[in-house]
Amino acid sequence: MKRPPCTHTMTTLVSNIPVIQNILRTSFSNGLTRPLEWRKHQILQLARMLQDNKEVFADALYKDLGKPKLEAFGEIGVLIERSVLSAQQLDDWTRPTSIDCLDWQRSTQPTVYMAPKGTVLIIAPWNYPLALVLQPLIGAIAAGCCAVCKPSEIASHTAMALAEVMPQYLDSSAYRVVLGAVAETTKLLELQWDHIFYTGNGRIARIISTAAAKFLTPLTLELGGKSPVIVDPSFDINLAAKRIIGGKAHNGGQICVSPDYIVIPRSHQDILVSALKRFYAEFFPDGSLASDSISRIVSPSHHARLMDLIKRSKSEVAFGGRTEGQSKIELTVFKNVLPEDSLMEDEIFGPLLPIVAVENMDAAIEFVRTRDHPLALYAFTDDPALKKRLLEETLSGAVVFNDLITQLAFNNLPFGGVGPSGYGRQYLKYTFEAFSYQRSSIDVPKELEPFLAARYPPYDDEKVKIMGAAVDMTIPPSS
Repeated sequence: MKRPPCTHTMTTLVSNIPVIQNILRTSFSNGLTRPLEWRKHQILQLARMLQDNKEVFADALYKDLGKPKLEAFGEIGVLIERSVLSAQQLDDWTRPTSIDCLDWQRSTQPTVYMAPKGTVLIIAPWNYPLALVLQPLIGAIAAGCCAVCKPSEIASHTAMALAEVMPQYLDSSAYRVVLGAVAETTKLLELQWDHIFYTGNGRIARIISTAAAKFLTPLTLELGGKSPVIVDPSFDINLAAKRIIGGKAHNGGQICVSPDYIVIPRSHQDILVSALKRFYAEFFPDGSLASDSISRIVSPSHHARLMDLIKRSKSEVAFGGRTEGQSKIELTVFKNVLPEDSLMEDEIFGPLLPIVAVENMDAAIEFVRTRDHPLALYAFTDDPALKKRLLEETLSGAVVFNDLITQLAFNNLPFGGVGPSGYGRQYLKYTFEAFSYQRSSIDVPKELEPFLAARYPPYDDEKVKIMGAAVDMTIPPSS
């Protein structure tokens, strides 16, 4: 589909934001989003939007991030697949559930309904500026919510493309894009929403949480953190190195589940470095600066932040370290990185990969265990005992053995963090559930009145005896 003429400025008038919200609230109150067939149509329209405009969105992602078309089409394809699956499974997700109950309660027909929360706000980051707007939106539509989407102003071409194309496919009385930066986001957060879904970093998450607390607004916070990679020396080091370089290169390291640092016993650090260097040369024969198979740094300010990390680091550069202009940094591996090094201060979010050398695998587990809980914990090992220890002795949003980032491809695995890496879950039914609430219902028949008589005053001895039977129930012995 040919890209339409631009009809949007780069910002939404702040004064229009409450008006937009009121339009959506009115649509929700009037029941526009309630019918399941209407929801399915909107979800499939979103899929059609992506399919018809795949070149538009791929071009925007390239302009914003230098994203290779292969990665862009992969991102778009996953969104189309999840839209179709959501539409197909919506009847099952929304089906009322009868619950188990005591014999005397059965005539009340106890039921749980999945009800939409209302009018919601989706705030997305710049690193996946298409997927991290539309993936939550699919779930919001499925749940029967109205939604305002606030894409990142840093990825301006993708934000503009969404603002231009979405109204052609989705009902604008239920779904809107708000463009802008701090002023527009601040205004959005001054308003009361029925749920806020935010993807980004912990600093902004605290601001959003504070704003949401004013209205007791529920949140989904998809954050990040320093996702570690533990390498067991007994594992195939070459395969580990190949998968680590491939994973770190994805989106130029600008992804919340990117491998942030490696932990390996000191005896095998140089062996791993040699293998990493070999696969780097295989994937990028002319170096990553000259390659079209890796995204660039999103902005000069982010480039400056990464260069500052390199400048302040006391670690040894194993390979890489060169830069080009204000948009490219070579994929760089560091060795002998100390815990207090600049590279270990915060999530790197770029093509820099520190290696922390420890004495043994016990020390590796302890190093990871005592730091903030990451969004993903990666471990290359064939040892069942080590896998068991990692599952039992550490906390993370996900544990992935023997690969990197592949967990994102599993539609029915819940995705999300724990503690500093966020809370709430998404993907397909989990996103639908994030924007829904479980509404309980019973219908108490008049014929049940004789069984309820003991609850009414005056409380005589006979009634106390009846109620006392619940206290005297048999408690089974502990095993």
